[in-house]
Amino acid sequence: MNLKNKMFNRHNFFNEYKFYVLMKSSKCLFITVLMLLLSATVKAQFDAHFSQFWNAKGYYNPAWAGQTDLLTITGAYNMELLGFTNAPKSMYLAADMPISFMEKKHGVGLSLFSEGIGLFRDQLMSLQYSYKTTIKKGKLGIGIQAGSLKVSFDPTNINLGEDTDDEAFPTNKESGSALDLAAGVVYTHAKYYLAFSGQHLTAPKISLGERSEIEISPVIYLTGGYNIPTRNPLITIQPSAQLRTDFTTTRLDLAGRLFYTHNEKIFNGGVIYTPDTSVAVCLGATIRGVTVGYVYEYYTSKISIANGGHELLISYATEINLFKKQKNKHKSIRIL
Repeated sequence: MNLKNKMFNRHNFFNEYKFYVLMKSSKCLFITVLMLLLSATVKAQFDAHFSQFWNAKGYYNPAWAGQTDLLTITGAYNMELLGFTNAPKSMYLAADMPISFMEKKHGVGLSLFSEGIGLFRDQLMSLQYSYKTTIKKGKLGIGIQAGSLKVSFDPTNINLGEDTDDEAFPTNKESGSALDLAAGVVYTHAKYYLAFSGQHLTAPKISLGERSEIEISPVIYLTGGYNIPTRNPLITIQPSAQLRTDFTTTRLDLAGRLFYTHNEKIFNGGVIYTPDTSVAVCLGATIRGVTVGYVYEYYTSKISIANGGHELLISYATEINLFKKQKNKHKSIRIL
């Protein structure tokens, strides 16, 4: 069986691999599943999912780079489907800041993403640039992103026995890389924000050895959020949503959070609902420019036998005074 110029979906692969973990005694079933998946001519989904999309904006849209007047550093770690062997684990680290050039405002950013999912490991290192302009009472950002995307496949820890010699199944670790491009637009206002972006716009193809090839599908994101004041000036309600589609599958995340402000400290909590997938509880706080957020996700789909998922996010935002002697001042932000 020759799989040159064939593609396979590593997320579908992992779904079957999870089934194998539950059926450890059925080696023949696992081998059959592997062969079917490795011979499928389908495109791969690459992006991980961060429940706190409102705080990991740069992962989804390069136009967020420098959108505020602050230097922002963000780190997030996500663990999904706990209880399964080789369950997905994702890490995201990014920094962005505004700059001025030729009397115009711009933004620059750097991000690093790494994910282990089943027998795959994905890495993406990207540089971001955005152009800023003011429209009415809001700020418009237009951004682009260029990165190096690497995918590795390592089956060396799986013992398939001596009853398989199919050349379609790679027995050694394979890896490949490709150039990855993204672009986006974001508009921010004191009361709301709207963002639109496209990831993997060139549908990069990554060869794993001589027999297998992955084509990463382009993905479109539409994100928005709104500040709703209440009669109590210390309490604000913030609904937000994110729609993701690769024109084959679609995911919608709906979030509602309640914010309480006291002595320049902001505390929040809420619920995230993803139809047919999961419901999650989120908690967070922002104190002296440091934001900490935690999410526990409970699966409502057929995979609900998993032990849920956890996500921790930490970010730091501060004013930039590169040419001033006084100390940097901290500034807390809500949606933006």
